[in-house]
Amino acid sequence: MRNAVTSSMIVLLAVLSLGAADANQQTKGPVTRTDRCDRLQQQFADEINKRAEAKRAADAKALQKKAMKFCAGNQQAQGIRAYATALKMLGVQPIEP
Repeated sequence: MRNAVTSSMIVLLAVLSLGAADANQQTKGPVTRTDRCDRLQQQFADEINKRAEAKRAADAKALQKKAMKFCAGNQQAQGIRAYATALKMLGVQPIEP
């Protein structure tokens, strides 16, 4: 009896989580440049911690500072390109929207 209850709870939770994922995808809408800047900034922060000893880490860090200024200064397209280049300097593929 206990196994049946546990199994039914697992199935119920799985169905609910799939429904919640579908609802999130439907309400998101298009990804804005500001969202892209934020995502790339987070990706860069995660990767620079892992790859701080990379050959071009200092150059990538300098480019990241420029990217932050671009994104904050309403020049998101330039910021996105700068983040992408900085991530490539670390040997990482930038995430796509």
